[in-house]
Amino acid sequence: MDLQTHIPKALREVAELANCQLIGPLTNDTVLLESGLDSLGFAMLVAQLDEDLGMDPFSSMQIAVYPRTLGEFIRIYQQAAEQG
Repeated sequence: MDLQTHIPKALREVAELANCQLIGPLTNDTVLLESGLDSLGFAMLVAQLDEDLGMDPFSSMQIAVYPRTLGEFIRIYQQAAEQG
């Protein structure tokens, strides 16, 4: 599965479900806290990706990391997929 395509698509779907208005087009440089998705939306996104991909890389982290950009968020999932 192409995470570079799937994750932004899932983000848009979750934003719609959470009634969040995304700001601008989603790129790897999109700052997550400025994307328009609120904290509940991010929790929903991680849950949706866990359902879609069968993994939640944040739950297995030794040290909690909060990605700053969409690109960093995607890389966390890519690294988890490579290790899994």
